[in-house]
Amino acid sequence: MANSRFPVPDSRILVFLYLFSLSLRANILAVADNKDAIVVGINREGNGSALPQGENADVGGSGGYSGVEISELCNIDIQGFLPPPYGNVSGFICKPIWNTFILRYAQRDDHVMTIILSAIYTTGWVGMGFSKDGMMAGSSAMVGWFNKKGQPRIKQYYLQGTRSSQVIHDKGELPLTNVPPVVAIHGAMIYMAFQLKFENHLRQQPIILAFGSRYPKHFHLTHHVDKRTIMFDFSGGSSSVLYVSSREKKNHGALGMIGWGIILPVGAIIPRYFKHKDPLWYYLHAIIQLVGFIFGLATVLLGIQLYNKLNVKNANISAHRGIGIFILVLSILQILAFFLRPSKDSKFRRFWNWYHHWFGRLALFFASVNIVLGIQIGYAGNEWKIGYGFLLAVVLLAVIVLETLSWMKKRSDKTTAPPTFQMNPVQ
Repeated sequence: MANSRFPVPDSRILVFLYLFSLSLRANILAVADNKDAIVVGINREGNGSALPQGENADVGGSGGYSGVEISELCNIDIQGFLPPPYGNVSGFICKPIWNTFILRYAQRDDHVMTIILSAIYTTGWVGMGFSKDGMMAGSSAMVGWFNKKGQPRIKQYYLQGTRSSQVIHDKGELPLTNVPPVVAIHGAMIYMAFQLKFENHLRQQPIILAFGSRYPKHFHLTHHVDKRTIMFDFSGGSSSVLYVSSREKKNHGALGMIGWGIILPVGAIIPRYFKHKDPLWYYLHAIIQLVGFIFGLATVLLGIQLYNKLNVKNANISAHRGIGIFILVLSILQILAFFLRPSKDSKFRRFWNWYHHWFGRLALFFASVNIVLGIQIGYAGNEWKIGYGFLLAVVLLAVIVLETLSWMKKRSDKTTAPPTFQMNPVQ
């Protein structure tokens, strides 16, 4: 109830409080804009001191920056807060590549590349990885952050797998030079600088960008908030996003393991050990091998799709791809053998049997080799290795048991067969 001595309407009170809050907010922002901290950690171990930003914004997030403002960040003079050689490298190319991530790089004639990655930062960590095939597993990355005490940290990590326990610090395959890496904060941005020396001029390279909002614990990275894989052309500065999900890779591996690792071997076992079930063995063999061929064909098509998305040169991937196509050709020849099967009385039946048997065995052998190679280059993990090892052991055990039973049966038939008598001719 309003006091009669102060007849101020409620609406005026609300307007006054609103204007007061706007004024207070403007003063706070003005004070914050004047506190532009510059901090750098330049030693080899990443020790030093720094004052991190606040803890409420997202690392690498937009932070209220528009696209125009992001591109204008390339005009910031880095000489004022980055030590040599990072501050005085000439010929930097600067490209906004994802979200608020900005990449500066310069590549010399001796293949030494200086890289400076920056992003809006509050807490957590920021990382840039170099991948062989566009996938996170098997890549090496540089990661920088400021801990709770404001101390800068920058380390190389080897991403052995997709789990946090498989991200190993102080490991990796990046060819770092003797120039110590640097992590710094300038305003609202974190800057991570390092040098690499490659054997050849770096051109197209899959790189992985990621950030986390929580501090690493004992140098163990927390799970990333977001990540992006892009194909970056260091010779021209262009980039394209690589949309390769782990699900596509798992589907490719699962189809190959089911088709070439289970169905086709089972289909090959039937005609060798169950021919006494005539003509059932023939129809089972034909149907099972047809289903296995469909799975194999789907595996190759999905693999070609993955290869085109990755668009990288890797000897292991090329070998895996070549073996897969070779197996597909052998499988197609086996399908053609079904239509070219001569009659039992034909003089070509013996040659057809050789062709059909040995091409099939050759396809199954290379299929098992390619599955193992795929698990290795895909960094599929121990569960895939154990799973395929178990399946392979079951198939081999079944073959050993069936071969033993077949040998025992043949031997038993020979011993129990009635003796044959030859009558002497009448004298």
